[in-house]
Amino acid sequence: MSERFQILALDGGGIKGLFSAAVLAHIEEDLQTRIVDHFDLITGTSTGGIIALALGAGMRPRDVVSFYADEGAAIFRKKPLAGVRKFFRVRYENKPLEKALRKCVGDKLLGESTKRLVIPAYNLGEDSVYLFKTPHHERLKRDYKVPMWKVALATGAAPTFFPSYHGVDHVWLVDGGVWANNPTMVGVVEAVSMLCKPLDSISVLSLGTTDEVKMRSEKLRRGGLWQWREAAVDVIMRGQSVGAFTQAQHLLGKDKVTRIDPQVPHGLFALDNVSVEAILGKAAHVSRHFAPIVKENFVPHIATEYKPENVNRKGA
Repeated sequence: MSERFQILALDGGGIKGLFSAAVLAHIEEDLQTRIVDHFDLITGTSTGGIIALALGAGMRPRDVVSFYADEGAAIFRKKPLAGVRKFFRVRYENKPLEKALRKCVGDKLLGESTKRLVIPAYNLGEDSVYLFKTPHHERLKRDYKVPMWKVALATGAAPTFFPSYHGVDHVWLVDGGVWANNPTMVGVVEAVSMLCKPLDSISVLSLGTTDEVKMRSEKLRRGGLWQWREAAVDVIMRGQSVGAFTQAQHLLGKDKVTRIDPQVPHGLFALDNVSVEAILGKAAHVSRHFAPIVKENFVPHIATEYKPENVNRKGA
């Protein structure tokens, strides 16, 4: 059996990232440990990418909970005529988000992360996937120079919600959730291809942002663009998430992939609007069940110290 390698994978989900951060905070406090100490690699998309970056910057999950609770209303402040505007322009500008992120992680660079990170985005100009990575391999010589807040703006640029981000290498980037909202397989591929970890050594804690229970309309069965106009994005993103989870289970074994993503009624939590009290209550409830599982499956492993590869700080 190879030396164990543990991955923390954090889904996208807008302001529902408050749920993910709160679950981690409760688990830390229940088990009296630092959750990051038990993971060798953290991957996060969109709001999950923001949490991953915050953890890499040295913040505790409880600090991230405070960030979401304190800044969420300003980030998702609706504009006049928002109902009409959404058909022609993004719902929100990213200046409030940028301000909040800079207050959260300061001017720290991606290369200053204390953990290996992989953060998905998407390059609109090249119509191709884009991954921000800490310098955990000698080939990775560029991303470490990028400020964390810029990485967060890129991975969090959810289409129709926020504008694409143009602040890194002159490329137009949008939310990594368009291809990897659940980044579990991103983490597994990174561990195998870049870090040469055998599959039998890998375990994953995959943390969602709650899963809405929906009854799909019968009209979708033979529907065209009009019938699919609202359901298409949700179906595609949920399909990717479920697919990533099941693929990881098939590759690693069901006992090696733990998924926390409770089902909730349709409409209870939105990407840009939640009851803080309600979602914190859901996180408290769910974490009571999963804390013992995390203790048994993940806490015994202490991640090896992460040392960046060949980082030249000059001109960073």
